[in-house]
Amino acid sequence: MSDRAALLKGIRVWLVFFVVCLVLSGVTAFPLVHELRWTEEALRSLGAPERLPGLMEWIERVRDGLDTADADHPFLLYGTDWLAFAHLVIAVAFLGPYRDPVRNIWVVEFGLIACAGVIPLALVCGPIRGIPFWWSVVDMAFGVFGAVPLYVVRARTKRLEALTEAAVPGGRRRSRPVGWAHER
Repeated sequence: MSDRAALLKGIRVWLVFFVVCLVLSGVTAFPLVHELRWTEEALRSLGAPERLPGLMEWIERVRDGLDTADADHPFLLYGTDWLAFAHLVIAVAFLGPYRDPVRNIWVVEFGLIACAGVIPLALVCGPIRGIPFWWSVVDMAFGVFGAVPLYVVRARTKRLEALTEAAVPGGRRRSRPVGWAHER
């Protein structure tokens, strides 16, 4: 297998991993009420109330809030439906880098910016919404862990771009149509 083919395969594997995680994250935002009930039951069966009382108090509080919202104000949960939808739409955007990583590296860079944005969002909005700091750290971890595969994809895409440029006689390969303002 050539270096180019190996890089492309590695890029695609990391992108598939990232997209699967993004889709799972989105899909699990639909059944929140049921998931919290299941989570609470599972934690109770594992003895979490005695070992992790702070976690159990938080899970009970969130579950109670979701139960109340679901019973009295179900339209509030419509916001999490949109959150789920956004995850799925963003996942579709990564088909571009899957097909042509060099041309669509901007999607990967956008993803890295979004992952970085998770941290200030959690630090600012968490306290405003009464989220415990340790839970904000969990939320921030999603941004950090999401950035890892995207960082790998970006680095490999840059190497793929360099290989492609070296293979094209006469210099740099065009990745945009002729006539774009910065190429004139």
